[in-house]
Amino acid sequence: MLKQFSPDKMLDSPFGIRAEHLKKMGKTTILTDLDNTLLAWDEMDATHEIINWFTLLEASGIKVMILSNNSVDRVERVAKSTRIPFLAKARKPLGKNFKKALKELDSTPEETIMIGDQIMTDIFGGNRQKLYTIFVRPVKETDGLATKFNRFMERIILKRLSKKQKMEWEDSL
Repeated sequence: MLKQFSPDKMLDSPFGIRAEHLKKMGKTTILTDLDNTLLAWDEMDATHEIINWFTLLEASGIKVMILSNNSVDRVERVAKSTRIPFLAKARKPLGKNFKKALKELDSTPEETIMIGDQIMTDIFGGNRQKLYTIFVRPVKETDGLATKFNRFMERIILKRLSKKQKMEWEDSL
């Protein structure tokens, strides 16, 4: 059961992921969470770091989509400034919108990675769809009210996972 919650990789930040490494792994597509993965949950606008990272990935032929449980208004504001497609109200970890994203990007699970800061939604959902999952440290230590319960459960799961396998944070892929 714990395997479903185990990420393939743990990174300090998504910005350590480089297109050349993805290509060596046979990966061509990124699905990424937004809040506390790319920017703080209470910030409204994309940073230059996000815009530059997306630009570099796309210039290298990597397809990217934001897959967020947040509202359309919230996700669209960031997506517009980055010109990245998105699916909001994704209801992760449920599989429907993971499948929809893959179809829209004309990608397969084997060539796709899921990046997120939550074990209970991003990693569990990505693992259920057979994606390569990358767990990143949250951008901000605090969370919105809806995420607090997930964080509580996440601490329990991570503690159990760490007893079964070596888990280390790395700075790049």
